[in-house]
Amino acid sequence: MSVDKAFREMVRNEIEAQLKPLRDLVSRLEAGTADLDRLRSVAEQLAPLASAVGPLFGAGGGRAAVAAPARRGPGRPARSAAAPAAAASGGGKRRGRKPAAEGGARECAIGGCGKPSRTKGYCAAHYQKLRMLEKTGRRPSAWVDYAEPNSVDDIKLPRGRAAAKALAEAAQKNAG
Repeated sequence: MSVDKAFREMVRNEIEAQLKPLRDLVSRLEAGTADLDRLRSVAEQLAPLASAVGPLFGAGGGRAAVAAPARRGPGRPARSAAAPAAAASGGGKRRGRKPAAEGGARECAIGGCGKPSRTKGYCAAHYQKLRMLEKTGRRPSAWVDYAEPNSVDDIKLPRGRAAAKALAEAAQKNAG
């Protein structure tokens, strides 16, 4: 039994030697979290004072400055109320269409479409149609850039063989 006892003692000593760095690390982490807890309690005690004095010095102050930021999930961040204000005050060029209050949300130039215009006075679908008509040389004269809302008649484009024939005719007209 003395061999068994000696073997157990040897294994115990080896395990203790291997676990010593891990125990030291855990004790340092516990001490660090205790420091963080003390710091958090001091910050909570000072929060009322910071919210009262903070605006005098231009600081945001308040409970929100003390609280930890909330974790968000994957993907695009949620649109906040502060984001558009920050973009507008930055002085940079804003992208997209103007808000309806500024008179920017007008209707598509195609009569009866009713969708808001995006580019050159046309909605997204009709602008793609306009690009395709320009590319194939079949743009109607009524389809002008920045036409007034509901002032242009829509056209029905041929499909299949009729479309191939119309494209061939347009190519001949452009070539000759």
